[in-house]
Amino acid sequence: MHSPLQTLFSFVRSLVHALWMLFTVIPVALYMVAATPFASAQHMYAAARFFLWCAMHGLRVICGVRWQLQGYANLPTEKTSPAVLLVKHQSTLETFLMPLIMPHPLAYVFKKELLYVPFFGWGIGRCDMIHIDRKQGKLAFGKVVEQGKRLLAQGVWVIMFPEGTRIPRGQTGNYKTGGTRLAIETGAPVIPIAVNSATVWPRKGFIKYPGTVTVVIGQAIPSQGREPEELMRQVQSVIEAEMQQLDPSAYPQLAQKAA
Repeated sequence: MHSPLQTLFSFVRSLVHALWMLFTVIPVALYMVAATPFASAQHMYAAARFFLWCAMHGLRVICGVRWQLQGYANLPTEKTSPAVLLVKHQSTLETFLMPLIMPHPLAYVFKKELLYVPFFGWGIGRCDMIHIDRKQGKLAFGKVVEQGKRLLAQGVWVIMFPEGTRIPRGQTGNYKTGGTRLAIETGAPVIPIAVNSATVWPRKGFIKYPGTVTVVIGQAIPSQGREPEELMRQVQSVIEAEMQQLDPSAYPQLAQKAA
């Protein structure tokens, strides 16, 4: 729990950080729009990554939020090694952080509505990523597979949030099989990733609190010969077990069982 004074200080710092993100996203997005006819996909990704670097390091300096990594050695090491990253989703933080800490460029799978968000959406729309119309059902997944194969072959890793939306602390969302289906279709291993970001940046929250976020990268899980549902159950088990270790106070029911 945070005292009223701590909350007030954090609100002011969060407001400054929001203004900082607005100050940085506008010129980067306008640059990306103007450069579209001339710039490569790699250049666009670098421009987007620059904005994320500004946002995250502003978060560290202004709001006192830091991050640390565990399990980095679990990532594939070959330059062309494919991977499908399946990440716990608690806040915007992991969306911004992942491209900064991964050794490969990333392609997010996201709903097309994000393309209409001023400046931020315009920027990601210029990147070579996978935006889908969820209303299309199977056709949408066909697009994920088609573009996913192309991107993975280029050394780009595909990142997905299997719960589909941000989940409050201590809760588990519905793990959908899109990520494991893509991995099986392409033969890429899945990388389960846990992150306790809601401890500092709550779901759909404006206020960011000082603290350290831990990102735990699990061991790669082969996808060949697996069934999507069974593979996703393993991914969920790995991620949720790690979440209970990272943020035990969010799981009081487990402490009661242990007692």
